[in-house]
Amino acid sequence: MRALTRAIERLYTAEDLTRLSAQGGRHELIRGVLRAMPPAGWDRMTYDLSLYAGQHVKEHDLGRCFAAETGFLIERDPDTVLAPDWAFVAKERLAEPAPSGYGAVIPDLVLKTWSPHDRKSEIADKIGRWLQAGVRIVWELYPGSRTVTAHRRRAPSRRLEAEETLTGEEVLPGFSLPLRRLFPMETKTSLVGG
Repeated sequence: MRALTRAIERLYTAEDLTRLSAQGGRHELIRGVLRAMPPAGWDRMTYDLSLYAGQHVKEHDLGRCFAAETGFLIERDPDTVLAPDWAFVAKERLAEPAPSGYGAVIPDLVLKTWSPHDRKSEIADKIGRWLQAGVRIVWELYPGSRTVTAHRRRAPSRRLEAEETLTGEEVLPGFSLPLRRLFPMETKTSLVGG
């Protein structure tokens, strides 16, 4: 019965998603199925990481950065449009003129930040889709554990703790960020009695 229900469920296209986005609301498209995206919450760490990486990209003329909610068309028929929290495309891969709607260019690097509503299976699915589409590095930022995991398609993932340094490897040459700059220091509070 579930297969029959799925068979009659309408599959959306990237063009449908463009029209829906113009009406408001935030969605991603996974193999033709719309998925609502709740509004982002308070997230200083994603902003800071994208700012540090973005400054490096601009200073060294490496390519272009894309802000949160920029949709990338990574699969066709049925369509998949994902919106990372931040993305980078190398200069030599940028399309000119810029495409209208959702660009079919695959980012070289994307950032996915955990939100309170995220489920592990959904995060793993998105990371897998990005890597399968050709993204070279996916940075998974997990503020709760103060870690960043760098995922690559044909290499083991590398989890970095707050005292380690995140690099851009060959994708962002020369980029290096001590994660202590990203993660706030843990502070101890004390109650003063009177």
